[in-house]
Amino acid sequence: MNNDGLTHAGQTEGAVFRRVAWRLMPFLFICLVFNWLDRVAVSFAHLQFGADLHISDTVFGLSVGLFSAGYLLCEIPSNLVMERWGARRTLARIMIFWGLVTIGMAFVQGAYSLYVARTLLGMAEAGFFPGVILYLTYWFPSAYRARITSRFIMAIAVCGIVGGPSATWIMTHMAGVWGWHGWQWLFLLGGLPPVIAGFVAFGWLADRPADARWLGRDEKNIILQAMVREPPSVVRPVRASLASAFSNRTLWLLSLSYCLTITCTGNVVNFWVPSLLRAAGVQNLQQLGLLSALPHGVGIVAMLLACQHSDQQQERRWHFALGGALAMAGMLALPWMVHGTMSTVFFLTIMVAGYLIATAIFWSIPASLLPAQDRAIGFALINCCGQVSSMLVPVLIGFLKTRLGGFEVALSIVSLFVGLGVVVLLAMTARPARLPASPSHSIVDSHS
Repeated sequence: MNNDGLTHAGQTEGAVFRRVAWRLMPFLFICLVFNWLDRVAVSFAHLQFGADLHISDTVFGLSVGLFSAGYLLCEIPSNLVMERWGARRTLARIMIFWGLVTIGMAFVQGAYSLYVARTLLGMAEAGFFPGVILYLTYWFPSAYRARITSRFIMAIAVCGIVGGPSATWIMTHMAGVWGWHGWQWLFLLGGLPPVIAGFVAFGWLADRPADARWLGRDEKNIILQAMVREPPSVVRPVRASLASAFSNRTLWLLSLSYCLTITCTGNVVNFWVPSLLRAAGVQNLQQLGLLSALPHGVGIVAMLLACQHSDQQQERRWHFALGGALAMAGMLALPWMVHGTMSTVFFLTIMVAGYLIATAIFWSIPASLLPAQDRAIGFALINCCGQVSSMLVPVLIGFLKTRLGGFEVALSIVSLFVGLGVVVLLAMTARPARLPASPSHSIVDSHS
């Protein structure tokens, strides 16, 4: 590359990575929306099937936890399979299977069939999110990766915006069609898109830049040259080492921080927001869906601003702490304000914004701290440990809410976990996790 940023055939590195981003990111973004819609769907469906199937909050919390148990069981094997079989086949297999199981959720008859369906769904979805995070490291060097990852994670917030209104619309307007309940239609219509996306993935994705037929030789060389500046595993595969990963103290501390801060908050955001709004007096389903979208809309703006500032400053640690602190503050205040609609929405917004900021910033940190041979297992293990809290926290919240008749004690305890996770990450990193300065040609700035 010469001084003006030109490379082979007069192309710029930024132009090549923009093309890669436009090819991969919209599709992966949509797939994550489908993935997260499942979590939104079950939280809203619970408002109906809880009464139809006589399912208590404790049973619902356990079913959410069993999803995480299935996810936990298959998470690391899924990422190891992706290293061997490639992302194209692995991600396609995951999406097709989770779509079919989601459709099967429409036919649950009670607590035990719900337990089985949620466990199978967790097993089917295992490996998708960490698999995509790992996949992005094959295509983008570290200078681009944080912004690309944050744009992928933005799908969570978009799902929060469209998920509630669309779920409540389906549950309201499809109820009674062909004799089915609204929640049954919600699972049926939610399961079809990932099945279709899974088949599309076979033809749309390429495992690595060298396999991409839509890239020219010069473009592949440009990507290769950019990756040469990265650790060797990004240029050529490095055999994952279970022994190395499981003995890596940094990986375990990252996992603990993720488990406490990200997943604990995510459980409240993804599964209990409708119940919190209903406890605040919102009874109309469509109004409830619209109000649940507002915090995510504000959260997107907050996340993008925080990620942009983090990239400009090349600082991750305190930006993560800011997000975690906001999530903790909002969650801690929520149960004591749950009897007022506006105050509930206000503190929900603070919690959701903090959650999105912390999540986006967090996933820009592990690749800079983990050695090459630990990344495939490491990304999976971090997400895997997060599923431990996903398995336990819903059960804890459901149990305490059922026994005590409110969210006060449950959310107060969980908020303390969130704060502890922030302390763990701050304590383990003596210096901020910094990435190399971004090139002058930015893929994200050009298409965001």
